[in-house]
Amino acid sequence: MRLKAEQEQQTGVNGNKTETGRSGFLGKILDYFEDSNEEKPEKKFDMNFIGGPYYSSDMKLGIGFVGAGLYRMNGCGEAMQPSNVSLFGSVSTVGFYMLGIRGNNLFPEDKYRLNYTTFFYSFPSYYWGIGYYDGNRNSNKTKIDRFQARMKAEFLIKLFDNFYFGPGVVWDYAKAKNVPVGGLNLFDGMSLVQRHYGLCASVQYDTRDFMNNASRGVYLYLAQTFRPGWLGNKVAFGTTEFIARGYKTVWAGGILAGEVEGMFNFGEPSWALMAELGGSNSMRGYYEGRYRDKHSMSAQMELRQHVWNRSGIALWVGAGNVFHDTRTFKKILPNYGIGYRWEFKKRVNVRLDLGFGKSGQNGFIFNINEAF
Repeated sequence: MRLKAEQEQQTGVNGNKTETGRSGFLGKILDYFEDSNEEKPEKKFDMNFIGGPYYSSDMKLGIGFVGAGLYRMNGCGEAMQPSNVSLFGSVSTVGFYMLGIRGNNLFPEDKYRLNYTTFFYSFPSYYWGIGYYDGNRNSNKTKIDRFQARMKAEFLIKLFDNFYFGPGVVWDYAKAKNVPVGGLNLFDGMSLVQRHYGLCASVQYDTRDFMNNASRGVYLYLAQTFRPGWLGNKVAFGTTEFIARGYKTVWAGGILAGEVEGMFNFGEPSWALMAELGGSNSMRGYYEGRYRDKHSMSAQMELRQHVWNRSGIALWVGAGNVFHDTRTFKKILPNYGIGYRWEFKKRVNVRLDLGFGKSGQNGFIFNINEAF
């Protein structure tokens, strides 16, 4: 009887684990991840971390970590989706390191929203120049050391249902070092050190059921950023950005997501803030910044399918390009890929994506939250 009582204390009368959990270091790790996606209403701030090794053609072998937090401010009811915050960072054997934070803070009754992102990274990277044809020319590939940082915040006010408007601020810094003499002409005479200060205004229409992993709804975003000389900018220019996204559940466990986005610079943007293709969210598989110019447009469609337990897969196709004006928008760059999804927290996925592009370009991505 005593042995039976001890067993019940460890497992519970129904055979499930109790709060005592598994013993040992490995057991505690398994417990940590096993219930990381369980809702914890007793916690005001629910934060979890995950990390591990990765490999990509650009960054080689590295170690990355991501963290995801969900919370509700006082006065926010359970019917509201929670606020979210994500931490991300990595280091790799080529000397790359990155650290950043982004999030969306929702105020009571969703009357206000504070969207923010901050990151910095240092990367022994490559630079091809400006424009589609420079990016497409393999002989332009120039190795540089690049440091870049950004801070951006938007405060949005709810004007009526699902519609928000508000101001924002943005700061960007970029520096290219160890540029070979033969590669300097690819910068078109621009300074290798760039500092930019901006003010912006944005409009947002949002009917998504969950920001970071929507199963239904529409998201429309339009923003105008101004970088005038009186803010300390050596060269004044403006940037218009738009994003249109839609989500629909097509069958059990299957979500079809689509996105169209564009960036248009007016004036003379620096090499560091030109519209670019590639990265972890759009045109995945292309080397980020290989294709850059004054303007860019891209579109992608992704099928997300839950497979089993906390696992799922994603398949996507996309296309895009950069261009100087409408006369140079002639070539289309294709994009496609496949990804694995693991539900780290409730409706917050860790994703592993393998993307492919033109002429054998490919890239591996380890990140938190869906690409869009």
